[in-house]
Amino acid sequence: MSTLRASTPSAATHQGAGRYAPSPSGELHLGNLRTALVAWLFARSTGRRFLVRVEDLDRARDAGTAGAQLADLRALGIDWDGDPVLQTDSGEAHEAAIAQLASAGLVYECTCTRKDILAAPTAPHAPPGAYPGTCRDLTDAERAAARARIAPRLPALRLRAPEGESRLAFDDALLGRTEGDIDDLVLKRGDGTVAYNLAVVVDDAAMGVDQIVRGDDLASSTPRQILLQRLLGLPTPPEVSYAHVPLVLGPTGARLAKRDGAVTLSDLWAAGMASADVLAMLAGSLGLAGAEERVTASQLVSRFDPAALPREPWVWRPASA
Repeated sequence: MSTLRASTPSAATHQGAGRYAPSPSGELHLGNLRTALVAWLFARSTGRRFLVRVEDLDRARDAGTAGAQLADLRALGIDWDGDPVLQTDSGEAHEAAIAQLASAGLVYECTCTRKDILAAPTAPHAPPGAYPGTCRDLTDAERAAARARIAPRLPALRLRAPEGESRLAFDDALLGRTEGDIDDLVLKRGDGTVAYNLAVVVDDAAMGVDQIVRGDDLASSTPRQILLQRLLGLPTPPEVSYAHVPLVLGPTGARLAKRDGAVTLSDLWAAGMASADVLAMLAGSLGLAGAEERVTASQLVSRFDPAALPREPWVWRPASA
C-alpha cells in the first residue's frame, strides 16, 4: 500500500470526522476536486479529522489510479489524517452487516436483470427504475427455480425494506430538507460485489465519520443509507450530518466530463496552469476568493461559511470557449 501513504497526521485529537471517498476509475476532474475541497473545508473548519477512503470494490477499478488521485489532492493543499483506507479491506465487516440483516429476515434473493426491472409494472407513484418487488415474496420452490434459470450466475441479495419505510426525509446543509424514495435496494450483486449503499454505511460508521460531504448526484441515495443505518443500529441524523455539493457542469450544461477538454489537474498543468491557479479557480467558484486571487487551502479554512456556499451548479468554461 506504499502508493497510498498519507501525509503526517495532525497531533491534535478531534471528535468525529469528515471524509472524501474517490473511486479509482480514472483521474479526478474539476468536479471531483471541488467536492474534495468542500469536504476538506467542512471538516477542518469544524475541528474534525479528515479521512480518505478509496472505494475500490468494483473489480473494474484500477487500483493504480488511487495514488495519482491522492497526489492531485496533495497538490491542491488537501491533507488528511492517518493512512487512506481501501474499501476492499472491509469485506468481513460488509458480510457481517448483510448477515445481521438476514438474521432479522430483511434479506432475500433476487434474480431480476435490469431489463426485467424496467419492463415490470411498478407501484403507483414509484420513481422510474424502482424495484417492483418481483422476487420479494417467492416461495422456496419458486426461488429455487429462479436460481436454476440463471445458473451459473448467482442471485443478487436485496434488502426487504420494512413496511412504511418507502420514503424518508433528512436535513442537508446545502439542499435543506430533502426527501427521497426507498425501495428494496441491492445489498450484494450477483457477481459477489457488495453494493455501494451497504458498503458506505458500514465503512463510514467504522471510521467514525459523522459528517458526509459529497456530490448532490448522491443525495437520492441518502434515504436508503439512513434506513440501513437504522436497521444496523448505526448512528443516523442528527448524529450524522450531510451536505451534498452542487455538481460542476461543462460548457453545454451537461455534467462535466473528459469530452469537455482540459478538466483534470494533469490536463490543466499541460495547458500552463499551476496548482495554485486551479485552487484559486475552485475557491472563486465557491465564493471564497476574488478574481485571480492567489490563496492556499489553509487560508480558505477561516473564510469558509457553509451558509454562503453556492446552491447552484458551477458551469465551467475553458479559457478558449
